[in-house]
Amino acid sequence: MSKGVTSDPVLRGNNEMSIAAPVVSARPIRLTKREIEVLSLIAQGCSSKEAADQLYVSKRTVDFHLANIYDKLQVNNRVQAFRAATRLGLIPFEPSLSLVREAA
Repeated sequence: MSKGVTSDPVLRGNNEMSIAAPVVSARPIRLTKREIEVLSLIAQGCSSKEAADQLYVSKRTVDFHLANIYDKLQVNNRVQAFRAATRLGLIPFEPSLSLVREAA
């Protein structure tokens, strides 16, 4: 090999190696018991207010839990949260849930 030439594809600037892969967290995603309760009620079609009434908390508390859920699952809305949580096995998949019907 000539002077100044390296066999390392990263140092050579190989385009295939310079593309960054998405970062995958080694930590498992965990929802609290209350976050699972909130997400389950939302998946059943409850509004934040209805979920709050059933859980005996304020709507603001439910919205806080939803924000935490969205952050942990890296999603932006209720349907995405439900899909991600079921895919990850955080909540059971139940075809009768209303968000599933709405998303179809």
